[in-house]
Amino acid sequence: MKEESYDVVVVGGGPAGSVTARTAAERGLDVLLIERNLEIGVPVKCGEGVSREIEQFVDIDSRWICAEPEGFVTYGPGGTRVALLTEGSEAAGYVLERKLFDKFLAQQAAHAGAEVRVKTQAYNLIHENGYAKGVYANSAGEDIRISANVVVGADGVESRVGRWGGIDTTLPLADVATCAQFLMCNVEVNNYFENIFDPEIAPKGYAWIFPKGGDCANVGLGLGGDVSRVNHCARDYLRAFVNDKFPDGQILTEMYGAVPLSGPVYETVANGLILVGDAARHVNPITGGGIIQAMQGGAIAGDVIAKAVREKNVSKRRLMEYERRWKREFGRVLEVGMKIKNIVLNLSDEDSIKFFRPLAGDIRLTEFSERALVKEMIKKNPRILISLVRMIF
Repeated sequence: MKEESYDVVVVGGGPAGSVTARTAAERGLDVLLIERNLEIGVPVKCGEGVSREIEQFVDIDSRWICAEPEGFVTYGPGGTRVALLTEGSEAAGYVLERKLFDKFLAQQAAHAGAEVRVKTQAYNLIHENGYAKGVYANSAGEDIRISANVVVGADGVESRVGRWGGIDTTLPLADVATCAQFLMCNVEVNNYFENIFDPEIAPKGYAWIFPKGGDCANVGLGLGGDVSRVNHCARDYLRAFVNDKFPDGQILTEMYGAVPLSGPVYETVANGLILVGDAARHVNPITGGGIIQAMQGGAIAGDVIAKAVREKNVSKRRLMEYERRWKREFGRVLEVGMKIKNIVLNLSDEDSIKFFRPLAGDIRLTEFSERALVKEMIKKNPRILISLVRMIF
């Protein structure tokens, strides 16, 4: 078996993996980023919408921007319309072309000195004295033993890397959204991020419509994993929704996947091992968005790994700096999002209408961010705060 050696091996070429690889390489480490698919960014498994918070982590390039929505419109049961708009004429966020965006991030990692390798799938960890010390992988049909001081699991929902490292990454069905999305053309859409909460359309979940430019849009929905079943899965609900909403629309691409909605409820480090992005459940449970947290967490992980490798101490205790920092930076937003999700998705139809009604109308924000969204929801509907207090105490 061929043998290779690096300071860090990152398993998964999405935003979290690429930013981790880039940051560690910028700090002088020898980094290998491996991706099991033939092409970075393909297949796309994402609604592709982000708020303008992304500008804190990357310079916007028009080549991977499809649309700049003016706000966020939510439709509650009974047709209640809630519009979150930014002051002035600035866009609330962006709809990305993830195929190009993910390649851009991987290219940044490569420019920083990381080696990027596609068609390379990890199939087990190398274990030595209670530490993860690399991965066994197959690259274009050839088995390779890749030694590394630190292994980064950026391999998505229910991370296999994490499981191999002794972290229980399994999710109860109630904490997973099973999702389906169509890229459609010949549809009439507004220049907003649109979400629809309606149990008839998406039980224990919601539908979304994100403009992709011209007459195209990402149209999708996610269901609670505990209510998805044969002939009543996300694909079936989505087909019924688009047949009603866009009878003349044409489907160009279909996408299916799962999103973790549990919040950050387990450890994200072990000896010689760090989890990032969806693998670390860094997804806001109320919005399903995780791109910004993936990039933010990846930057933290890369920095912590570089320091730990230089210190020759990659123990779980040393790597816990990563966990403390991401919890300080965005952990609270994920926790509150989880609690709001649990409140909203467990309301009866009547209580759902009562929940959304006080939010109805246009709400103008000076900035559009997940923190601002949660703050405004609590301000407009104090029932959320009361429910949160009850859940916490």
